[in-house]
Amino acid sequence: MTTPYKHEPFTDFTREENRTAFEEALANVNQIMGKEYPLVINGERISTEDKIISYNPANKEEVVGKVSKAKKEHASMAVEAAAEAFKEWRYWNPEERANILFRAAAIVRRKKHEFSALLVKEAGKPWNEADADTAEAIDFMEYYARQMIELAKGKPVNSREGEINKYIYTSTGVTVVIPPWNFLFAIMAGTTVAPIVSGNTVVLKPASATPVIAALFVEVLEEAGLPKGVVNFVPGSGAEVGDYLVDHPKTSIITFTGSREVGIRIFERAAKVQPGQTHLKRVIAEMGGKDTVVVDKDCDIELAAQSIFASAFGFSGQKCSAGSRAVVHADVYDQVLQRVVEITEQKIVGNPENADTYMGPVIDQGSYDKIMDYIRIGSEEGRLMTGGKGDDSKGYFIEPTIFADLDPNARIMQEEIFGPVVAFAKAANFDEALEIANNTEYGLTGAVITRNRQHIERAKQEFHVGNLYFNRNCTGAIVGYHPFGGFKMSGTDSKAGGPDYLALHMQAKTISEML
Repeated sequence: MTTPYKHEPFTDFTREENRTAFEEALANVNQIMGKEYPLVINGERISTEDKIISYNPANKEEVVGKVSKAKKEHASMAVEAAAEAFKEWRYWNPEERANILFRAAAIVRRKKHEFSALLVKEAGKPWNEADADTAEAIDFMEYYARQMIELAKGKPVNSREGEINKYIYTSTGVTVVIPPWNFLFAIMAGTTVAPIVSGNTVVLKPASATPVIAALFVEVLEEAGLPKGVVNFVPGSGAEVGDYLVDHPKTSIITFTGSREVGIRIFERAAKVQPGQTHLKRVIAEMGGKDTVVVDKDCDIELAAQSIFASAFGFSGQKCSAGSRAVVHADVYDQVLQRVVEITEQKIVGNPENADTYMGPVIDQGSYDKIMDYIRIGSEEGRLMTGGKGDDSKGYFIEPTIFADLDPNARIMQEEIFGPVVAFAKAANFDEALEIANNTEYGLTGAVITRNRQHIERAKQEFHVGNLYFNRNCTGAIVGYHPFGGFKMSGTDSKAGGPDYLALHMQAKTISEML
């Protein structure tokens, strides 16, 4: 019998003992910088000549790790190994599969600060963001393990006289897991363990910007008792390895988190039945957002400002849930805008290894260049209130940037920037605010700050997003509390961390027996 699920607590870094412990963890992680990591296929370590180099985005001269780069032949070996392992793994007792996740969660919990310290190095996450990422990885393991134990019982269906009927879930097959770099531990772990615990096998192709944490997580799963071949670790290029894995006739499921463009490409390729393929592939995709914080005229001004700030600039705005648009009622527009500017200008941007840093770098040169281009566009489309400058001399640092007075159809109001940029638009009334909030091709998260109960009830129905929050920021979904996934071009609304998620990796089976 399992204990009830409760999410992993966040570390309170205002306490001296926690700050000291994290500083020690950073010192420990410094000792493994530059280490090499092999591929893992069917439990075997394979080193390749080509490497994917992971750099510290706050100090681009520092190598976090060198990870062997897979070619097509390695991807082929990985799929074959996963297909072979599936023959036995699918019949394991679901509770024993869940126990592996419980053990893996316990291993990570014991080394929580070390994992979080690696996230500071590999992705430039400030302490609180890194700690929350590791906590969420633990949550995914704990939650999905418990969900599988429940799902193993099947669902009730009717039987009739002389007949017993059952409705159960069975495993599907080889799952290709393509996680993002922004939640480099949490989403990578969650999308890997969900297929595992539901009896599938995995080929894991981590994000090229952050492969080291994925390599270490595979070691955690092995230490927890996962049999060889159930997870195969094959970092590689999307064009060479990614497409091959998606197209492979033995691939049954593709689970992807990333850009709209890549998600659509995967969706299209997976729909094509390949020679020798005996099933239709499933795609679980989360593809980004252009998320809005709506501020009504009857609101708490300070709450509105803090919510916009946290939504826009947490982890440098590099979240698909980031509130990159603020749509504010004309009556409170100037007050809210000015207060967000004040809060923003008080925060420290710099090296995330320092405890007091609120915002660190963006992930790499490509992101830096793209965000700076959008800032130039924003300067033409709106009024720059604060920020707007970048410095990529040592790391990829961009000031938190606020633009005001945007047309709802402006590019920086419509296109996903994935950086520390927020655009303000004025709404004459609540009807117009909702209209603007819904006017993008995305539908991931949104927030409404209001005291008006009628407007809350309207927004519940008329604000078309997968995750809608009232009187708080629009980021920070917690596993088991806020199942996460979006509408429209934000993906398949698969609701990670929710009660339906594991079933997406399984096939429902009806069994009827005459007495």
